[in-house]
Amino acid sequence: MKIWIARPMTAAVTARAREAFADLEIRETNAVMSEAEMLRALSEFDIVVPTLGDKFSAEIFAKAGTPRCKLLANFGVGYNHIDVEAARAAGVEVTNTPGAVTDATADIAMTLILMSARRASEGERMLRKGDWQGWHPTQMLGLHATGKRVGIAGMGRIGQAIARRCHFGFGMDVSYVARSDKDLDFPADRAESLIAMAGQVDFLVVAVPGGAETYHLINAEVLGAMQPHAHLINIARGEVVEEAALIEALQQGRIGGAGLDVYEFEPKVPQALIDLDNATLLPHLGTATEEVRSNMGHMALDNVAAYLAGEALPNRV
Repeated sequence: MKIWIARPMTAAVTARAREAFADLEIRETNAVMSEAEMLRALSEFDIVVPTLGDKFSAEIFAKAGTPRCKLLANFGVGYNHIDVEAARAAGVEVTNTPGAVTDATADIAMTLILMSARRASEGERMLRKGDWQGWHPTQMLGLHATGKRVGIAGMGRIGQAIARRCHFGFGMDVSYVARSDKDLDFPADRAESLIAMAGQVDFLVVAVPGGAETYHLINAEVLGAMQPHAHLINIARGEVVEEAALIEALQQGRIGGAGLDVYEFEPKVPQALIDLDNATLLPHLGTATEEVRSNMGHMALDNVAAYLAGEALPNRV
């Protein structure tokens, strides 16, 4: 069995993979896979471990014909870059790494809430430029986070972890939108609609999966419903937010600010967004800790090992 891992992994994951799999190739670059590389992956390898940005689309599967590859063991919980229906039609199973990313991603959401509300990025830039003239009573007044209302769009594992931190850590009231009522261990109100919730909350946090169903879920209408002091936080997928509409809302001061860890055309970030003081921007750090990335890698390898042993895939999507 030939196995291809599409990115360099942590030392622990690399060591396990090299010990466990005799015919293993680890791609040495962090760039997304080209079309030629994806076609090679499907035609020359039995198992491939891809990740975010490796767009295994229906077109790629059509060009590949009958692939040798039988498993895409995705490194990451999100798999909207893989056309799962096209993969299965071609005889290729798809797995992911849920659970391992929950707490780290929720922590980044809290980081962005606090940074955006308290104008932390703007303040750091001012200090580093040498423009800080000292403390005064009205300097860089931001939004007090404690006791506010947070709205969570998407109340899955990550959404619940964020809401739990907001409620227990900061005394926030919680609203959410989801496909169904959730049995939660903290008080929360299920909103009638995303638009209704957007108009009621101080922080609107996006925690939905990516894909066609959530493309531009946060659009001009939702942004227009938000209160002028409210902040948008996105730790989901970049294309969930209509970036042009967000830039316009921020430029015109129609919302208080935005904290973003993901971008619609990632890794490209519009200069107009970079230039905004009321935008807090992180380079997709959601799961960027050694422990979490190693756990993700081990979970991906668990799926590979299960396939090789003829066992049920632990995280089939």
